[in-house]
Amino acid sequence: METDGIFDPRDIGSNPPPRPAAPPKPSAPPLLSGRGEAFVDWLRTPRAVGAAPGTWKFAYRPKPPEEPDRIPGRQLVSGALISLVCGWLVWSLCWNGYLGSYWLWPLLLFTPDSWREEGGSQELFVWSAYIYYVLFALLLVVVFGRLGRWQEVGRRYVLAPSRRLMEQQAPAPNPEADPVEWPELRAAGGVASAAADRLAGEARAGLMSDVDHARIARAWESVRVHPTRFAAFIDAVQRLGAAACQHPSGMRDLPARIARHDLLTRQVRIGVTVEDVRNPYQHRGVGVALDPDLLGTSLVAVGPAGSGKTACLVRPVVESLCLQALTGQAAVVAVGAAGVVLAPDYAFDVIVRIGETGSRYGLDLYGGTTDPDAAAGMLAEGLVGDLTALEGGGSRRAAAVLAQLLGPYRAIHGRFPSVPELRELLDGSPAALGALRSALEKAGKDAQLRELNARERQSGRPGDAGALLADRIALLDRPAFTTLFDSTAGDRLFSLRALDHPLRVRIDLPARGHTETSRVLTRLLLAQFTEHAAARRDRSVFAALVLDDASHTITAEALRGIQRLRSVGAGAVLTIRTLEEVPEPLRAPLLGSVGCRMAFAGVTTWEGARFAEVWGKEWVETRDVTNQQIIAHEPLTRASHVVRRIVTGRAVTAESVTVRKVERERWSASELAHSVPAGHAVISLTTVRGERVPPLLVDLRPGGGL
Repeated sequence: METDGIFDPRDIGSNPPPRPAAPPKPSAPPLLSGRGEAFVDWLRTPRAVGAAPGTWKFAYRPKPPEEPDRIPGRQLVSGALISLVCGWLVWSLCWNGYLGSYWLWPLLLFTPDSWREEGGSQELFVWSAYIYYVLFALLLVVVFGRLGRWQEVGRRYVLAPSRRLMEQQAPAPNPEADPVEWPELRAAGGVASAAADRLAGEARAGLMSDVDHARIARAWESVRVHPTRFAAFIDAVQRLGAAACQHPSGMRDLPARIARHDLLTRQVRIGVTVEDVRNPYQHRGVGVALDPDLLGTSLVAVGPAGSGKTACLVRPVVESLCLQALTGQAAVVAVGAAGVVLAPDYAFDVIVRIGETGSRYGLDLYGGTTDPDAAAGMLAEGLVGDLTALEGGGSRRAAAVLAQLLGPYRAIHGRFPSVPELRELLDGSPAALGALRSALEKAGKDAQLRELNARERQSGRPGDAGALLADRIALLDRPAFTTLFDSTAGDRLFSLRALDHPLRVRIDLPARGHTETSRVLTRLLLAQFTEHAAARRDRSVFAALVLDDASHTITAEALRGIQRLRSVGAGAVLTIRTLEEVPEPLRAPLLGSVGCRMAFAGVTTWEGARFAEVWGKEWVETRDVTNQQIIAHEPLTRASHVVRRIVTGRAVTAESVTVRKVERERWSASELAHSVPAGHAVISLTTVRGERVPPLLVDLRPGGGL
């Protein structure tokens, strides 16, 4: 592939970016050690099929049907114990004669008197008495067992655990269905069976990890699509085993993990739903996980600083996407402020440190494109996309101004101008414009010359965007960014055109001192991502852009680009401190254009009103209970009411229950602002196929709900 002086991700394997000599020692072993039986058990653990979107499918068991009248466990156990004590007390009183011989009347009634007389059949009477004692004891068990619900106790606390234990001790699956045996590969027969034997042996020996399994499975899927790769795949597996088909970086796993991952389903677990009446019954106490099927609809998370957006959402998602990139299934670009650790350095192939002179990689200002109009559109969106008051609407006028300069410049120099050169052209420098005009006249570029002349005629007119563009480009023409956007740097520049490849990229924005520059670059990266994600040829690699802070980034053009991502195998994750940082006309369209929305603890009531409007209403059943005092007219009844009032301190009343269905908001603005605990969030999910999950209250704290 021709690089045109732009970063080529295929260079990673031969010239990898610098990493620490030794990765930091993990504080705890990873969730899956990939050793022997542990890995085999993980691989054989069933995953739920047909579960609701966002459900953690690893070892998931659907909840039994809802029982509205289900007795709480503590009440059930205490009732069973009380009935047992009462039954034993009645038996003891009868056996010891404290209740007289009344309980023996049935025995005396149904046995002849001769059996009890001296010289009669006393042995028969003794046997009859024992049988009667047993029947009487059984009668007590039945009576007090029904009162104490012993049958429900046995079903809930004896039969159910025994059934689960039997399921856990189920025999190993047949080799034809055992994932350890690689049945898909073995079905191809011939040399493929030998390759399957090699992989199965390494899995049992502990030489394979979940990343290895997912990577080789992904490679086999590509072989099925392109049969010409079959011979190379089999040869690699037979030579390298679990190390076959490695990522260009040579890494087979991350040294440490902070979240739970299941690479078979491509999920990362972020929390667990709360046992709350506002959550639907089937979703209570269930793990919540994100995967590309959900992120493909894009995600917006709103919450104040310190609410957990980075720690509980961004870091697990970035780590999951980095692992999927090692398996060849994803490409991730994570953007955050310098000092905010989205993931350690060793988790990335390319790290662009904006504002640091020691950064090995720079950033291509034009996104790696060779089309002047496309480059002008993306650059205009980054520079002035937040200014919607421009004549002509948004950044379209600014894009036309840039195209009038970029096209002629590239026609002469074969490249786009550097930041200082573009600033001179936008400022209308006579020397820069004159030199460019002379070069165009000599080269006979009449069409490009007309573009340049039009730019000169429009310069200085009221409403011209050139001056504003010059002011904004001056933000990038600073000493700290001298080498960052150097268009002559060749392979050192990173471009989002590389999204076709399973690449892991982190871009560190200046932490302080360049706030407006960071916003310009964030808008520029979002515009380049939406443009190149839609232009990819191979969409089997999921492309993701993660913006740890998308404040002042959302524009009308950005929303149109985000809406296109769903159909091109890509998605964006955006976190915002408050909706006030989004222009008022775009707040509702932002929440409406994404499929996944999260409201963290601490949102305000006016922000909650936006979420409540998007989530809509539902029909619920309400019960109105009315207590009405009973007036007794009978003397005996009136006396009993007086006694009850003296004992309880309340008048005797009768309850009247009215059941009706009403429509109410799933989550009201007040509930979102005041009822979401710290470390929690309300999240709604949508898949790329349109399957939806209603808003759920989720505990995002590490270990929360487990």
